[in-house]
Amino acid sequence: MVLDMAKRKDVLTTGQVAKLCNVAPRTVSKWFDTGQLRGYRIPGSKDRRIPVAQLISFMKMHGMPLNGLDTGKTRVLMLDPDEEFSRLIHDALAAQGAFEVACANSAFEAGVAVENFKPDVMIVDVAMPDVKPAQLCRDLRSIATLGSLKLIAIQAAMTPERGEQALQEGFNAYLAKPFGIQQLIDSIGCVVAAY
Repeated sequence: MVLDMAKRKDVLTTGQVAKLCNVAPRTVSKWFDTGQLRGYRIPGSKDRRIPVAQLISFMKMHGMPLNGLDTGKTRVLMLDPDEEFSRLIHDALAAQGAFEVACANSAFEAGVAVENFKPDVMIVDVAMPDVKPAQLCRDLRSIATLGSLKLIAIQAAMTPERGEQALQEGFNAYLAKPFGIQQLIDSIGCVVAAY
């Protein structure tokens, strides 16, 4: 069944997307070709592939029923050098039941985690010495399968000016440390809901 396939796969064909959306495959191809539905072409072929995360974003944006498509929990990747702080955030978010959380304490660890974990939201301490915020945003945005990834910048005593700079660099939101867990949950909710 296509719905079961979508639960197991991260990428779908236009035919699978057509069945999920109850439209003709040529309609999905048109959405893809006009840039409404993001994905990529198989090299050396005209075949298109649509990441499940992009399909979910597209369906929500257009008010389409998800037809039982398993959206799962919101996957959150925390990139912060402070292991104790990361663990605190991990435990607090995981306790909510709506989040699957992974932590990285360096840019290298985050790169591996992004590839394996495929987060929906990444929380980044922009004061880390091995993180160049603007470059990080560019690199993450260039990965086709992470097209819907949302980025939240965090920093101790972040000023509104530094927060605005983070938005200019490509982040979707920012928070000053320390922050309450509800503030973080609200920020995650806001960036995930924004298309």
